[in-house]
Amino acid sequence: QVQLVESGGGLVQPGGSLRLSCTASGSGISINTMGWYRQHPGKQREAVADITSGGSTWYADSVKGRFTISRDNAKSTVYLQMNSLKPEETAVYYCFANIQRVVTRRDYWGQGTQVTVSS
Repeated sequence: QVQLVESGGGLVQPGGSLRLSCTASGSGISINTMGWYRQHPGKQREAVADITSGGSTWYADSVKGRFTISRDNAKSTVYLQMNSLKPEETAVYYCFANIQRVVTRRDYWGQGTQVTVSS
């Protein structure tokens, strides 16, 4: 069974920083792209950033220059360093991983972690 476990959410003041982590586990898995989405109350989930197994990255325009995605392949972990956070970035943040297991390749999702940006 494949699991993604997130950590690092919480309450931060505007302009502050948080670092999210997400670790994938499961037997016989090969992890491709990993990344993060976020969902504001009452809105659709939106992509924030992703990173390939080779280290190529993509960012949403709204977070470029402030967020940094990275991964440790040995630990099957992806990180999202978020700096200069804004109140409108309050949302539930979800990690995802595209995982190959035996003959199946699909996206898996974490349970979500709340990020609240407020003074």
